[in-house]
Amino acid sequence: MRLIKVCLAGLSVLFVPTVLAPASGGGAIIGSVTYTGTPAKAEPINMSKEPDCIKLHAKPLMTEKVITGPGNTLQNVVVYISAGASDNYAVPTTPVNFDQQGCHYTTHVLAFHVGQDVKISNSDPFSHNIHPMAKINREWNRIQPPGTPPFAYSYENEEFIPIKCNIHSWMQAYFVVFRTSHFAVTGEDGRFTLPDLSPGKYTVTAWHETYGSKNQEITIGGSQTLTVNFVFQAKP
Repeated sequence: MRLIKVCLAGLSVLFVPTVLAPASGGGAIIGSVTYTGTPAKAEPINMSKEPDCIKLHAKPLMTEKVITGPGNTLQNVVVYISAGASDNYAVPTTPVNFDQQGCHYTTHVLAFHVGQDVKISNSDPFSHNIHPMAKINREWNRIQPPGTPPFAYSYENEEFIPIKCNIHSWMQAYFVVFRTSHFAVTGEDGRFTLPDLSPGKYTVTAWHETYGSKNQEITIGGSQTLTVNFVFQAKP
C-alpha cells in the first residue's frame, strides 16, 4: 500500500487511503495530533491566597494550557469538520457535565452541540463562580455556592468560549459549541475519530488553545477510512 505525505505551511498530513471495516453510516477520518519543537511546560499553580484549595491536593495542581503525552502527542485538541458536512441531526437530550472540584474545572476543553444542555455542578465545600466569556453568544457569570444543585445552560451559536472563575483566577477552561455532529477532543494519546461521513469533500480543522488552528482539505469516497495526522510546531 502506498503512503502519501503532504506538507503544507508547517502542517504534515499523512494519508493512508485504506479501506477498513465500513463505519456504520459511511466513511471515517481517524488520526492523531502531535507536535515538533519544544512545548511550554506545565507549571505548578500558585494557590497561596486560597489555603482551603491547597488542602484539597496532595500535590500542586499544574497548568493545562499545553498537555503532552507519550510520543509527542497533544491533549485537548479539538478536531472537527469545519466545511462540507450537511448535518441534520437531533440535538442530544443527554447533557454534558462540567464540574468544579478541587478548585479546578475537571474538564479543560468541553465540546458539545448547539442547543445541548451543559450541566454545571460544584463538588467543592465552598463557592465558585463560572464565567463563560462568550462574544457571539450571550456572556454571563453565576456564583455557585457549595451544596447547591447543578444548573443547566445551552448555547444558540457556534463558538469557542473561554471560561474562568471570578473567585479563583487560575481556574480556566473552554466550552466549544458546534452545529456539526463531527467533532472530537484528543486525550493523552492524541488520537481522534470522526465517523459516519458521507462521500464527499471536507475541511478538517484541528484547534489548540495555545498553538492555534490547522486545516486540511480531504475527499472521502464510499466507506473509505482516511488517516489524517496533524503536527503542530510547539514553542515554549
